[in-house]
Amino acid sequence: MIRLSQVKLPICHSKEDLKKKAAKALRISPEEIQEFSIVKQSIDARKREEITYSYVLDIKTLREERVIKRAKNPNAAVKKAPSYQFPASGTEPLSVPPVVIGTGPAGLFCGLMLARAGYGPILLERGGPVEDRIRKVEDFWQGRPLDPQCNVQFGEGGAGTFSDGKLNTLVKDPSGRNGEVLKIFAQFGADPSVCYVNKPHIGTDVLSQVVRKIREEIIRLGGQVRFYSQVTDFVIMDQENGSRSLEGLIINGTERLDTQAAVLAVGHSARDTFETLYKNGVPMEAKSFAVGLRIQHPQEMIDESQYGREAARILGAASYKLTHQASNGRGVYSFCMCPGGYVVNASSEEGRLAVNGMSYHKRDGKNANSAIIVSVTREDFGGESAGPLSGMEFQRRLEEKAYELGGGKIPVQLYKDFCHNRQSTEFGQVTPEFCGGVQLANLRDLLPLELTEAFLEGITRFGHIIPGFDREDAILAGIESRTSSPVRIPRDEMLESRIRGLFPCGEGAGYAGGITSAAMDGIRTAEVLAKRYQPLSGKM
Repeated sequence: MIRLSQVKLPICHSKEDLKKKAAKALRISPEEIQEFSIVKQSIDARKREEITYSYVLDIKTLREERVIKRAKNPNAAVKKAPSYQFPASGTEPLSVPPVVIGTGPAGLFCGLMLARAGYGPILLERGGPVEDRIRKVEDFWQGRPLDPQCNVQFGEGGAGTFSDGKLNTLVKDPSGRNGEVLKIFAQFGADPSVCYVNKPHIGTDVLSQVVRKIREEIIRLGGQVRFYSQVTDFVIMDQENGSRSLEGLIINGTERLDTQAAVLAVGHSARDTFETLYKNGVPMEAKSFAVGLRIQHPQEMIDESQYGREAARILGAASYKLTHQASNGRGVYSFCMCPGGYVVNASSEEGRLAVNGMSYHKRDGKNANSAIIVSVTREDFGGESAGPLSGMEFQRRLEEKAYELGGGKIPVQLYKDFCHNRQSTEFGQVTPEFCGGVQLANLRDLLPLELTEAFLEGITRFGHIIPGFDREDAILAGIESRTSSPVRIPRDEMLESRIRGLFPCGEGAGYAGGITSAAMDGIRTAEVLAKRYQPLSGKM
């Protein structure tokens, strides 16, 4: 296989054009290319008047070494495409199936890999199947009461189900787990392009169907998926050697489920579970995160800035990524940017309000939105002496303020009014795009002063990068508080807690930051269990 990079073409081209360009780069005829596949596709928009697609291709020809030698192209090399390999099973026997707590991306992918390898995992989910979840979330957005067990944060698919379904990650992965995650998403219904585009996304509408199909596959392979089954306590026993081990889980306060191995993939919002773990002496620590406000602009404005009007008609809704180091030392950056999307009420606790962003697959909403978030350190919520749940309580206090400001609805404000510290009374030319009720308010006191100052400085800076980003009628909404887990649950090199048999995993445990990295961590955890234990059948 020949790996060929830096293959550039205008944004309007055919597959045949791509094949001809590759052949020219290798100094062969198109007919000599037996097969070719796209490894990576990205957009080069550095020159607005000459926007191009840039490709990395894998190409199969005869006599590949000779082709490369003759081509003398520094962007071409013989490369054996790596393929992901799940490890062979271990020797330690299992008397009961492994349990996976949570069915977000970490839990689902861990469960799928274990099911494929014959381990018959039991997946426990406090919320409902995605079909129930969609109905309950839409009811909540229409003004009906919040279901604390089944909402934007909890239920099959995890918090990422009601987002843009972004699959990009900065995690370095020589093992091939990243490619395996994308391959699995495509296998279960995502557009095949997610395997090679530079910033892949699925979209909330498609992701919900993908999640359901993965669940059905786990069940078909002998696993179990139990909904409305919250782990409310952990049975942890002291051992003679001084260690402690997990021997069982209490479900919904009544049922005991014995286990030798439980994967803790509860997500970043399982605050009651964090409290239960702390009560049971599970080692954990507070960690830094970031909080901020969502901002909405017309998508056409972002398209014009990034691509130009004509190119945007071909390329679709444009995205952006912005960062700034504020003068007070705080990092300010865009997070979870949703082209053609909506700002949604993402609350999961009564009396507290959080927002998130969401896009459908077509990204055809009127507005672009993203969170503009500011870094929060442990000093902001008590320093080194504060307990491991201090960051979580910091988040809760911000969400209580947001709930009060909006009277239970999403509190919103125009940027100009935020600058002048006054409540907004009407919207401007930016049409509000929300899922859930909204209330005009003054968000100025929502964030601590130092974070507010950094936020304002960041927006001003971003206005120099994207014209109009700091427009007066840009719509702010708060609060974006669920950017990452406020805790980390330490684990050793075998991904096991000091509580033997408990395997912290994914974003909630502090080891991931998005759908892809969480799914990758779920796969990695499944690998660790497989290397250690025999499948229940005793066979692979």
